[in-house]
Amino acid sequence: MRLRREHVVEVAIALLDADGLDALTMRKLATRLGVQPGALYWHFAGKQALLDAMADRFLEGFTADRPTGSWDEQFAALGWRLRQVLLSHRDGARVMAGTYVAEPNTILLGNVAIEILQGAGLPPERAGWATFTAFHFVLGHTIEEQAQLELTQRGAWAPKLTVDGVENKLAATAFTADPAARFGYGLQLFLDGIRRQLESG
Repeated sequence: MRLRREHVVEVAIALLDADGLDALTMRKLATRLGVQPGALYWHFAGKQALLDAMADRFLEGFTADRPTGSWDEQFAALGWRLRQVLLSHRDGARVMAGTYVAEPNTILLGNVAIEILQGAGLPPERAGWATFTAFHFVLGHTIEEQAQLELTQRGAWAPKLTVDGVENKLAATAFTADPAARFGYGLQLFLDGIRRQLESG
């Protein structure tokens, strides 16, 4: 049976959701597919290429229904939507972070975000920088959000609130807050900063 690239990505995502990113290996994936590891390299040069394809699959159809409203409403909608997509997969943010994925769906997402900011009045270069910064916020927030959930499930979170009798104020105020509320606050701070730039010209 001919191994299809799309099927490889689907099975890889299933393994990711079941076991996490650290447990996802090319050998384990090959075993699940019932093929020799070498067969995977016809489609992917290595694990990173596979992760890029997985990240791009996360975003399939992401921009098909483009947000509406004012520029900040559109941009906020993209941020919320991206966070939700990443949270829908175990270690989803880690798969996408730090890899500079350049696949069709990820490129389209970046282009749409830049177009929204350019429509608001930012010049192309600054629109690109702002998009880059916003994506870093979404990825970083979601990585920490998923890590905190895993630590809580392992019973390793509570000890971090007080260490050697010293209160961890950041943990007590920020990390114990509702993640969605914390995300919304950070996203609003970011949008307020762009709005201030636009007002000042």
